[in-house]
Amino acid sequence: MGDGPHSGVSQPSPATSNPATDFSIELLTALVRLGVRHVIVSPGSRSQALALVAAELERIGAIELHVRIDERVGGFLALGLALESGAPAVVVTTSGTAIANVHPAVMEAHEARVPMIVITADRPVELRGIRSNQTTTQPGAFGAAARVSLDVDANAGADASALAASLWASAAHGPVHLNLALRDPLSAPVPDLSSLDFSARSSESLVSAGVAGDFVTTERLAQGPRTVVIAGDKAGPAAEELARAGGWPLIAEVSSGARFGPNLVVAYRELLNDADFGGAVERAIVFGHPTLSREIPALLTRPDVEVIVVDDTDVPEFFDPGRGARRVSEVELEASVDPNEPDVRNWTGRWVFTSRRLVDLAAQRGAPVESGDISDSATRAAYLRGELAAVRESVTRRMLADAVWRFTWPRDRLVLGASRLIRVLDGTVGGKKITVHANRGLGGIDGTVATGIGVALAASAKAEDPRIGVSTPPGVTRVLLGDLTLLHDVGALLRAPGERIPPVQIVVGNDRGGTIFEGLEVAASAAPDAFERVQLTPRDVDVAALAQAYGWQYRRAATRGELDQALSAVTPEPTIIEVPLA
Repeated sequence: MGDGPHSGVSQPSPATSNPATDFSIELLTALVRLGVRHVIVSPGSRSQALALVAAELERIGAIELHVRIDERVGGFLALGLALESGAPAVVVTTSGTAIANVHPAVMEAHEARVPMIVITADRPVELRGIRSNQTTTQPGAFGAAARVSLDVDANAGADASALAASLWASAAHGPVHLNLALRDPLSAPVPDLSSLDFSARSSESLVSAGVAGDFVTTERLAQGPRTVVIAGDKAGPAAEELARAGGWPLIAEVSSGARFGPNLVVAYRELLNDADFGGAVERAIVFGHPTLSREIPALLTRPDVEVIVVDDTDVPEFFDPGRGARRVSEVELEASVDPNEPDVRNWTGRWVFTSRRLVDLAAQRGAPVESGDISDSATRAAYLRGELAAVRESVTRRMLADAVWRFTWPRDRLVLGASRLIRVLDGTVGGKKITVHANRGLGGIDGTVATGIGVALAASAKAEDPRIGVSTPPGVTRVLLGDLTLLHDVGALLRAPGERIPPVQIVVGNDRGGTIFEGLEVAASAAPDAFERVQLTPRDVDVAALAQAYGWQYRRAATRGELDQALSAVTPEPTIIEVPLA
């Protein structure tokens, strides 16, 4: 734990003789000392003291403040900031429906185990239960989604610094909620806080989400059964390290953080459905949260497969579709495990070779034209015609996925929306050590633009923080999503005056609707008109006009050549790239 209010470095905050403002100063300055670097505020009367203190903390350079008029956008912005930084951002809302608008982001943070601190302003107890204006039941409003839910009266003499420390510690693996009762007068002028010292903020706070749970159980793995290593969302590189050390096939989803290495199996869906591959699996070791296929849960529910889930958090729930997995906090290999043993090499080699062959066969149709021997003019002309045709080719989902993956490098960030495109990426692109984020806790389409902007802001802040030791400038953050996912979070495009936004490309694969449903059983059973009306839900929106209205740059990429040009043309201004899909 880093320096905090109990470490001897905390200083008294200037008193204003206004309980709302005094408490807000003590609470927020304590959170800043613990490591909070981002505060998101949505406008409101009841929360004015918190908002004004946040503005003063931004003025003196203690935090970066983000003002969002839509609390749902603010919540998902906080989610993106935490996904990239590992530290919770603070979301401040007023009372009433404002708190409900944060709920989707809180639910996602809970299921994805992402840190978040939500502070909601409320009426004091004497105004509750009498139908007072803008008053509802706020304590416990997030239910089981909040790891901690506290209802505190700012006038009752609570220790705000101790409260901040409790919130910070509890937010390591999910959202926490402080409902703060505030009485009139709701604020007073905020004093100059520049004399406060925040230099002792802990650098360890940036990785607070990595704090382990209270239990430590180590599983020692023998060579034994035919094994696969499965890396779901946020699994991290430990999954790849284990697969390589044990000599086992690695099934790594695209947002796992483990999609690289010699044992990677990209075409895992096809192989898991095959009796000689998936049918022969005897043991599965699972990291992270697999969500992108039906084949993995099917494997893990088989009674003949031993399932070990590696999960070192203190969260009670863990990924166990068959309800028979053994949960451990870490795994180690026995000394006898030899990745070069012939049977092991044969087992893994078959998976890797067959996967590569399947991916290559699927890619051949859209492969670029080979130059061959172009020494004579006729051959050269034919080659150039072929190249020109390839450049003018309409963009398919696979082409879009390959291009975005190809143009994204380690200093960049890739944020993937839910539904079809993330699954295309997952089933086709090869191994690459890049940072990929996705809201896979609940896999919803909401909040993707806001999450991506939060990731971009945190990535750039990380690059500028001298304690992190990053010397290279931040890259671009690309957000790959479908047209409905964009429209669902269009409010996140609204730019706040005076606030920075790092290079961001919103890449929209536009297929006019929720075409992911075309691959589900409902497509065959529903009447065509009803299916289009209530499942595909197509919308005709002028994306160029939308971009202009919100002050974003716009590019349209209808061909392979235009797509490559658009992705490579990274500018400081945020850009929407619309890609009509063939």
